[in-house]
Amino acid sequence: AQIGLPFLPIYTDLQFKFNIEPTQKDRISIVGIGAIDDFALNLDANETPSQRYILNYLPVNEQYNYTRGLKYTRFHENSYTNLIFSRNKLNNRSFKYENNDDSNEDNKILDYISQEVENRIRIENVMQKNGFKLTTGLSYEYDVYTNETYNRLSTRGGVITIDFDSRLDLHQYGAFAQLSKKVLDNRLLLSLGTRIDGSNYSEQTNNPLEQFAPRFSASYAVTKNFRINFNTGQYFQLPPYTILGYRNAENQLVNKQNEITYIRNRHLVSGVEFTTKTNTRFSIEGFYKKYDNYPFLLNDSVSLANLGSDFGVVGNEPANSTSEGRSFGLEFLIQQKLYKGFYGIMSYTILKSEFTDKSGDYKPSAWDNRHFLSLTAGKKFKKNWEVGARWWFVTGGPYTPFDLERSATKAVWDVTGRGLPNYDRINERRLSNFNQLDLRVDKKYYFDKWSLNVYFDIQNVYGSSQAGQPFVDVVRDDLGNPVSANQFQYQLTTLENNLGTTIPSIGIIAEF
Repeated sequence: AQIGLPFLPIYTDLQFKFNIEPTQKDRISIVGIGAIDDFALNLDANETPSQRYILNYLPVNEQYNYTRGLKYTRFHENSYTNLIFSRNKLNNRSFKYENNDDSNEDNKILDYISQEVENRIRIENVMQKNGFKLTTGLSYEYDVYTNETYNRLSTRGGVITIDFDSRLDLHQYGAFAQLSKKVLDNRLLLSLGTRIDGSNYSEQTNNPLEQFAPRFSASYAVTKNFRINFNTGQYFQLPPYTILGYRNAENQLVNKQNEITYIRNRHLVSGVEFTTKTNTRFSIEGFYKKYDNYPFLLNDSVSLANLGSDFGVVGNEPANSTSEGRSFGLEFLIQQKLYKGFYGIMSYTILKSEFTDKSGDYKPSAWDNRHFLSLTAGKKFKKNWEVGARWWFVTGGPYTPFDLERSATKAVWDVTGRGLPNYDRINERRLSNFNQLDLRVDKKYYFDKWSLNVYFDIQNVYGSSQAGQPFVDVVRDDLGNPVSANQFQYQLTTLENNLGTTIPSIGIIAEF
């Protein structure tokens, strides 16, 4: 609240891990991770036009999630078997009222709550014999997705109301195998594998042979310190639950009828790495990835990958699997492992990421930042003190300019409270470049059966800012009411949108 943010985030995390060895041939591992991520609107942060604008459209978001798992390992003479059980849950809640007044249900714009529960079991066997390593396994997953949505939103066809309850029970199943061996005096490591996946969601997803995913990798040590790496493969993934579980007013799974299917990714990666005597590693890697069957949202005729990363519920609407994408680039890395108390990493990535629009033309995706440079360094001192710093630079990401004509329409603005993207000009503009410096100081205390880590962290030390996409707001009178341009539209104005805030924090980590 002290730094003037229109929303107040609260993050709480917890994790644990236990290892038990009842016999020399048996091991049991139990792990758990949980988090509560909430933020409330800071209604007192309404002194500037930008703050008032954000408060006018930003929904309240509440989320909690957890993952817990158990792995039982049985060791044999030349192999071992893993039996793994896990369960994870994600609960999302988002709601919004006109003028943030929830005293009247007629003001409701958005009321969304969803749960994703995934129960997994996997059995795998790892065998090593005569220089070969063979991993085989089976997996099964039972998922439950529930969604209760009320949402008034604007589409190309006008303002619509989405109001549905949905429950989706999914059974997913798969099998995998991977064989690897070192040859040429252990200088060349070859690995060949495959995986098949299926789901009972629809006829398009239930045959696992349709999701046949081979992959191959090779790593050759030219010298003791110089290595060439290569890998290629094909991978499949189901679209988000918001798309799979979307229902219309007749309680029909619309996207099942639209023949939504697995997203397919094929990639090719190759590079070299060199390690010095002081544990400094240099590497350069090139990659090319091709995406097929990516979700294409039908209300606004836009690929899911071309949307921005703003707050909101994404994909809860009709879609099909017609979008395609590609990304390619280079990654450079210099890593100094701990040496005389110092460590550091420098990474630089140059990439291009594109997905097709409604005309089938490639347009920049939401991740098309082109250049990213990160420098991380630290020093460990006596008495368990540690100081670290991270500086990073990124070129501006793409954004879609607003459709001012549609945004100014009274019936539209009263529902959205913000400018609407003009998807005929998808991601044709870019933000300015941005850089930031973060600092952190740690002090660790070790006790007989537990340890304590106290840290102080400052993000964006010198208050760097980035000119974001300008906001589009309505002109308001002295009472804060929108001013009309004519019978059907409001007058619009633009507001600066500066991104970047200095955020100090204090943390405590206890490990038992």
